[in-house]
Amino acid sequence: MKLAILGYGVEGKCVEKYFKTHPYENIPAKDIQITIFEHFNDAEISSLGLEKYDVVFRSPSVRPHPEIKTKWDSITNYFMRNCPAKIIGVTGTKGKGTTCTMAAALLRSIGKTVHVVGNIGYPAIETLDKIKANDVVIYELSSFQLWDLQTSPHISVILRIEPDHLDVHKDFDDYLAAKANIVKNQSANDACIYYLDNPYSVNIAKISQGRKLSYPLDISAELLEILDSLNVPGAHNREDAEAALLTAYAYENAPTDFETFLKNNLANFKEAMSHYCSLPHHLEFVRELNSVKYYDDNYSSAYPSLDVAISAFGNQKIVLIAGGKDRGLDLTRVKERLASAANLEKIILIGETKTKLAEKMPKGKCILADSLKTAVETAREIAEEKNAYVIMSPGAPSFDMFKDFKDRGEKFQKLVKGLK
Repeated sequence: MKLAILGYGVEGKCVEKYFKTHPYENIPAKDIQITIFEHFNDAEISSLGLEKYDVVFRSPSVRPHPEIKTKWDSITNYFMRNCPAKIIGVTGTKGKGTTCTMAAALLRSIGKTVHVVGNIGYPAIETLDKIKANDVVIYELSSFQLWDLQTSPHISVILRIEPDHLDVHKDFDDYLAAKANIVKNQSANDACIYYLDNPYSVNIAKISQGRKLSYPLDISAELLEILDSLNVPGAHNREDAEAALLTAYAYENAPTDFETFLKNNLANFKEAMSHYCSLPHHLEFVRELNSVKYYDDNYSSAYPSLDVAISAFGNQKIVLIAGGKDRGLDLTRVKERLASAANLEKIILIGETKTKLAEKMPKGKCILADSLKTAVETAREIAEEKNAYVIMSPGAPSFDMFKDFKDRGEKFQKLVKGLK
């Protein structure tokens, strides 16, 4: 059997490694010939001769090409077909990793064995051999992984959805269509959890044939106790915690109502939430120096995350470091938010978008920095003078100046920790 791998990043390398020792369907590993395509663009895919391969595994960022007549597959589709355990799938524009991690903590607190895989950084195929039928799988699903999904998860969680990845998707409708695949093949035995205050989440939930559960939730004494146990800032974390609590409830399929479920598990859930820490580069606390707190939110690559970061600390004054790769998006909404946010003491702009973001902003609101080092040093001076926090939440991709968001976050943290 001839197997082609399109893209040779983390997932592509995992596919190659896996099928060197595992069969594909009923084809033994020794009979699988693997060919890797590493350097190409979307326009070149039709000329790669993929028709001669029995199976083409696409990496997440590679657009499906159904017009090329061969069998297309992906780690996500393969995993969904072969996983022995029930799967919880989580998607949305932002908050996926937080919700997955919180849901895992809640389920582990009541004795479940949980595997967290997918876009959160753990390719699902690497975990497949370890999963038992009674385990729980929580799969973080980006639009790229959902693009051609053929099997919907047992429980689908749809967080807030906003325009994103429009440099890869044809348009916002294409992005929404990919997201909708998370529920497209659900049955009456499945469940769908969705964010009620977002029209895109609501519209996708309508497609599901499963049981529907929505949030924000009505606040009860038990729910408030659990949410107050969180040690991380921001209303967005409390929002994601509500989605995680509903996920645990849906998975347990408890015969009781939700409030009784919380009462019965109150101590465990409070303990789980109290030990939850921000994911790396998700409004992660870095240090406090001279009464200034520094936060790393370098996972922020689009407007929704930037908006969340500005709101996370209430009226606390902030010096914000923002800007990054220019994807040609309309920045009007971002600029309006930056101009109107009363708690923004100063905005230090870096990267390709800095000049566009600074245009027509209130006088004295922005400073353009030529490097991250300059941005951090400038932010420190202003924050110490104004009794403000320093938050780096770029609201843009990192590829203009850094390898990826992790590289950007690590460099920010190194500079902050080096301040004397």
